[in-house]
Amino acid sequence: MAHIAPALPRSPERRTPRATSVDIVVPVYNEQDALADCVLGLRNEIAELPYRVQIVVVDNASTDCTGEIGRSLADAYPDVSYRRLQKKGRGHALASVWQDSPADLCAYMDVDLSTDLAALAPALAVLATGHSDLSVGSRLSQGSRVQRGMKREMISRTYNLTLKLTLGTRYSDAQCGFKAIRRDAAQALLPHISDTGWFFDTELLTLAEWSGLRIHEIPVDWRDDPISSVDILATASADLRGIARMLGARLRGRYPLAHIAAAAAGRQPSGTARLGLAGQLVSFCMIGALSTMAFAQLGALVAANLLATVVRFVLFRHWVFRRDRSGEDLSLAQQRG
Repeated sequence: MAHIAPALPRSPERRTPRATSVDIVVPVYNEQDALADCVLGLRNEIAELPYRVQIVVVDNASTDCTGEIGRSLADAYPDVSYRRLQKKGRGHALASVWQDSPADLCAYMDVDLSTDLAALAPALAVLATGHSDLSVGSRLSQGSRVQRGMKREMISRTYNLTLKLTLGTRYSDAQCGFKAIRRDAAQALLPHISDTGWFFDTELLTLAEWSGLRIHEIPVDWRDDPISSVDILATASADLRGIARMLGARLRGRYPLAHIAAAAAGRQPSGTARLGLAGQLVSFCMIGALSTMAFAQLGALVAANLLATVVRFVLFRHWVFRRDRSGEDLSLAQQRG
């Protein structure tokens, strides 16, 4: 298992209470049907928060009416802004806003609001008080309430188990679309994150853990979006390549973990953290075994799809049989009558 640097002590000045500003990013691509409801619902939620909050709609080159709606919302409400990018990718959208944000805290959430907004206040509070560097929603921690199909549940658990076995992660849920981060932590981490797509979340959390930053997980109420356009197999393949890339970089000492930790805490770096011999051997073995893990995960994805198909077929067949049988019984009863 990869070595994880211990958490570093806090700087006293980070505990000082002060007015807090927040940028909440909503990345969108062709979301003309969901965008307005998302922004209006989010505005109702932030009205009760003791922070100065700005909602930033980031348009990843949409081809529908998303841009028009985003600009209209920004014109109508001073706490909403709109930014259009010419490149797709959730990671690209988040990095483009977070790296230049003047806000004390940065957050993001998916436009479908699958995560209940009741989790927003505690997610921001642990950052505003200096308790943690990142706060993330978790659908797999105790106390969460999740409504989603068996296939997605199996895929999510398989992916997060793969992260634990290969990257040595301790967080429970990498891909929940509900995260917040302190500005200093974001600025320390973002220059070392390569992915611009779905793996961005995993890279962010893993690099934060390796650097000894504090991650606070919040159990969330979450409901699945039945019309999600995410290509599961393509995303899984990209995730596995991201895992291999991170392991290789860690083995070669490419991540300046001590510098990241110091920058996040507002201190001068004391040195460069590197893997010891034991850690290098473990990581080398993990890289060698990653191909096996890849086949296992892809096999699990195929199995999950197959199992879900079989279950749907059995249920449909049972429903058709009962319907036909009920029709026959009714016809027989009418003949006897």
